[in-house]
Amino acid sequence: MPATLYIEKPETFSFRHTICSHGWYDLAPFEIDRENFSLTYVFARGPKGNPIAGTIVEEGAKLRIDLPTSKFDEAGILRDVAHVLRLDDDIDHFYETIAGHERLAWVAEKSAGRLLRSPTVFEDLVKTLCTTNCSWSLTKKMVENIVSKLGETDGKCRYAFPTAEAMAAADEDFYRSEIRCGYRSPFFAELAGKVSSGEVQPELWLTSDLPTPELKNEIKQLKGFGDYAAENLLKLLGRYDGLTLDSWLRARFYATHNRDKKCDDKKIERHYAKFGKWKGLAIWCDMTETWFDERF
Repeated sequence: MPATLYIEKPETFSFRHTICSHGWYDLAPFEIDRENFSLTYVFARGPKGNPIAGTIVEEGAKLRIDLPTSKFDEAGILRDVAHVLRLDDDIDHFYETIAGHERLAWVAEKSAGRLLRSPTVFEDLVKTLCTTNCSWSLTKKMVENIVSKLGETDGKCRYAFPTAEAMAAADEDFYRSEIRCGYRSPFFAELAGKVSSGEVQPELWLTSDLPTPELKNEIKQLKGFGDYAAENLLKLLGRYDGLTLDSWLRARFYATHNRDKKCDDKKIERHYAKFGKWKGLAIWCDMTETWFDERF
């Protein structure tokens, strides 16, 4: 029989602005319902760890999670949902930091600022690698292939994100021919191998005491992870020291703050330096005020 779970929302939390905060909602095994603003994810929390699709919707002061069966890891799903939606993030300090800045007034007014992430750091690592040096359509296709060809199915045409062990079992040729990820092929195979063997333990980065520059350097030791990829992953770990500059973000800055003229990254850094450790979140919010309306 179907089942329902509930989880409390923080006072300063917008479900809509969180699930639509950046492109992760568009990557499998997430599915978004744009009309009803629900978010479905295929959790590895069913019987014996099998996949189970859960749909999250807003219901008053709570979030409701609808599941197709009563057999699942309840505590695990609740933890995953809280992690994915950043329910425990201290967003109030960010609001205090941006207070008085006119262009960012909308963030606190709409309880925005939380960035959607995956249940595991490993999944976010893989997805981040899929965003490097390519179009968004290619990113979506690579992630779709990884999930459908290496993930386990719930028996209803939905697939969970594969484990590191499942990804490590595939070789470079498989990633090149089946996943169609080009130059990233050896990077995926090596990353999965290091995580499955325990040589790299990305989940520990969530509670790491390392200063951000040192943690960033550790992430950059992984093949395929330069400044952009490392800083994107750091944002999903809750560290916003870096600006995560890519071609899209630079172009938005040029149009918004530099009369459509290109400038070097140092000028962008100076513009957001006043926000200190929150500058990476400040630039994202500054550049995406119209994101929600443009897409939804």
